[in-house]
Amino acid sequence: MIREKLHNLTTLQKMDLELDEIDKAVKEQQVVLEKRVAALATREEHITTTEERIEAQKRESRILEGEMSDKMAHIRERQAKMMQVQTGREQTALLKEIEDAKKVAKESEEKIISLMESVEKITNDIAEEKNLLKGEKKLVTEETATVRTKIESINRKRRTRDKARAAQAALLDAETLKKYTTLRARRNGLAITNVVGGVCQGCYMMMPPQRFNMLMKGDQLFDCPTCQRMIYYKPVVED
Repeated sequence: MIREKLHNLTTLQKMDLELDEIDKAVKEQQVVLEKRVAALATREEHITTTEERIEAQKRESRILEGEMSDKMAHIRERQAKMMQVQTGREQTALLKEIEDAKKVAKESEEKIISLMESVEKITNDIAEEKNLLKGEKKLVTEETATVRTKIESINRKRRTRDKARAAQAALLDAETLKKYTTLRARRNGLAITNVVGGVCQGCYMMMPPQRFNMLMKGDQLFDCPTCQRMIYYKPVVED
C-alpha cells in the first residue's frame, strides 16, 4: 500500500515537473516577444518625442525670424531719423540704439542658423530611426507568428499531458493529493523528494539518524523535519 502510494506520488511529481518545464518554455517564448514589442514601443516613443522637439525648434526659429524682422525695421526707421536730428547728442543716442538693435538682430540670426542646422540633423536622424522601426516592425510581426505557432504546439503537448496528469492524480486519496498540492505551491514545485545518505534532496539538510533508519525500511511515509516535504528512500544506483 505504501509502496503503491509512493509510486503514484513520485509519478505525479515527475509529470508536474515536466508540465512546469512546458509552462516555462511558453513563458520564455512570451518574454522574448514582449521584450521586442517593448523595444518597438520605446523606439516609437523616442521618434514621437524627437518630432515634437523638431516642431518646437521650428516654432522658436519662426519667432526669432519675426523678432529679427522687427529689429531690422526698427534699424531702418532709426537710420532714416538720423537725417533729421540736429544735435550730436541725438545722433549719439540714435547710433547706440541702432548698434544695440543690430547686435540683437545678429544674435537672433545666429540662433536661427543654429536651430536650422539642429533641425536638419535631427530630421536626418529621425528618418534613419523610422527606417529601422519599419524593419523591426516587420521582424516582430514575423516573430509573433513564429512564437504563436510554437506556443500552440507547446500547448497541444500540454493538453495531452494534462489528461495523463489528471488520471494519475485520481489514483491518490483526497487527503494525500491536497497535501501534495499544498507542498507543491509552497516548496517551489517540489512536494516529494528522495533522501540520499541521510540528506533531504529538497532542502539538503541532514535528517536525524533514527528518522532516516525508519525511512529506509520503506513501510511508512515521512515528512522532512526541515522543509516538510514528503520524503522517501531509494538507493542511488552508481553507473
